Amino acid sequence: MDAMPQAAPAKAVDGSRLLIVDDDAAFGQRLARAMEKRGFVTDVAESAQDAGHMAERNPPDYAVVDMRLGDGNGLEVVERIRRRKPDARAVILTGYGNIATAVTAVKLGAVDYLAKPADADEVFSALTREVGERPEPPENPMSADRVRWEHIQRVYEMCDRNVSETARRLNMHRRTLQRILAKRAPR
Repeated sequence: MDAMPQAAPAKAVDGSRLLIVDDDAAFGQRLARAMEKRGFVTDVAESAQDAGHMAERNPPDYAVVDMRLGDGNGLEVVERIRRRKPDARAVILTGYGNIATAVTAVKLGAVDYLAKPADADEVFSALTREVGERPEPPENPMSADRVRWEHIQRVYEMCDRNVSETARRLNMHRRTLQRILAKRAPR
């Protein structure tokens, strides 16, 4: 597969269209409000299919796309957006990061790959960073225990706080999960 053209340098965002694609509706709406305060005109899609239709009708200048969507893969959404608008700048968000998907995301034209939970400042910085400009390393990177705890919490919320279903998805004993959930978040 041919590599997509590189994204253009960051430009002024006033009035630029931003497509946010995340199957967590509350997160998508919060991020949309935060990005509107920074000058974007936002659209929110909760599925790969909706995002694809939006990208076909009116390709965005910028996109923030969750890696795992209920009906597809965020990488496919980025690829579709970049086909319609090669200079679009996309950022992938994921709670399931690994090196292979990060490399694939960049090859498909994403300008950055951020781990959830990412705040609006991190997303804005990634979207507007100049090509070739390197991000600052985190001041306080999360410990491995904290990353694990965040992942468990996310799966727990995806399962509507159902301990048995969460334990099944995490391949973990229910009592072990209950003990983890009862503790405070590690630093």
